[in-house]
Amino acid sequence: MTRVDAVGPRAALEQARAAAFPPGEFVGQESFITAGEIRELAERAAIGPGTRVLDLCCGIGGPGCFITRSTDCTYLGVDDNPSAVRTARERAGGLPCEFRVQRVPPLPRGSFDVVLLLETMLAFPDKRPLLDAVAGALPPRGRFALTLEAGSPLTDAERAAMPGGETVWPVPLETMLAELRRAGLAVGWWRDVTEGHRTAAEGLLRAYREAASAIGPEASGHLLHTHRIWVDWLAGGRVRKLLLVAERSS
Repeated sequence: MTRVDAVGPRAALEQARAAAFPPGEFVGQESFITAGEIRELAERAAIGPGTRVLDLCCGIGGPGCFITRSTDCTYLGVDDNPSAVRTARERAGGLPCEFRVQRVPPLPRGSFDVVLLLETMLAFPDKRPLLDAVAGALPPRGRFALTLEAGSPLTDAERAAMPGGETVWPVPLETMLAELRRAGLAVGWWRDVTEGHRTAAEGLLRAYREAASAIGPEASGHLLHTHRIWVDWLAGGRVRKLLLVAERSS
């Protein structure tokens, strides 16, 4: 059983997330991706010392801090939530991470060797302006490392059933590959992680259920309902989860 200490809702939520993942696989992420998958994406995108990394929709900065600590890259994370950015800055401590409040697109000015987008492609109804902005921020042979929720668009009934359904926009894999090519981004590597993310969703569902009283009835109710849907979607093949790395052509 998940143990949640007598703490406030925010800390209880963090403890529940940590308990849902195997040892070493939780690094402060707010999603289904594991530390091993974050590390693999960083390696496939050739992130290393001095690599200029832009992390879009970075949230509270767990994966960004993990990548910076692991690779000694130069890191900038952006998110449109001021509270999340404040938390990210607190988490960074003495790490050479920079976090800014910014809605994307547009992207921050400048050129980056790697652009990251972890677990948030789903939130963009129209992928094209985002992909054009990413391509514009990369030099030739720059890399775009992302996770993708691949599936047909939601029906009206599915959108109504999903909390926050207005931010849930899966896209067929073939459509995304075509949009990446159109933007001048060629996928050089990808891996299907659907089964692992289903396991993560099930673990989070159990952890949130056990921590519900500490998290609070409204927040836990939202989380439980959302994660039940995600477990069903991932188990039934309604949505596939993929890791991808695309390179900008010259």
